[in-house]
Amino acid sequence: MEYRFWGWEQAKALARTDKYPGIHTPLDLYDALCDIWCAQTCPPRLRNRWTPENKTLGQCSITAFLAQDIFGGKVYGILQPGGNYHCYNVVGDCRFDLTSEQFGEEELVYDGNPEQFREVHFAREEKRLRYEYLKKELEKWSTDRRVKNDKSDFS
Repeated sequence: MEYRFWGWEQAKALARTDKYPGIHTPLDLYDALCDIWCAQTCPPRLRNRWTPENKTLGQCSITAFLAQDIFGGKVYGILQPGGNYHCYNVVGDCRFDLTSEQFGEEELVYDGNPEQFREVHFAREEKRLRYEYLKKELEKWSTDRRVKNDKSDFS
């Protein structure tokens, strides 16, 4: 797969949980989420603009906090016009933004940004529910992958 998200070259953080079989690095998570991101995981205010060609649109905070669950580290936010933050991950020396593609050629500044906290982001129920849905779908994806791999071992 061709990766175009910011930081993909250094996205070598290792999963600190085995809850999601098949997810070992942020590249693995990106691969899985490309099958999962959908209009339902996009904020309601952006759903009419979401397309499979722009699948990362509106997915940043729920994706960054899910990545934090898997790899640890911290979530930071780039202040956007309108007062919202675009979230990305920092795990040790590894910095990556799995949803940066939604900005096309726009250059984002990944230095000097404030840390973001799930308690603040998930105070909005619709965002918390989208995060829980994304997490559940990743669990299903991982289980389906494990079952397929187990079956192929017996072929």
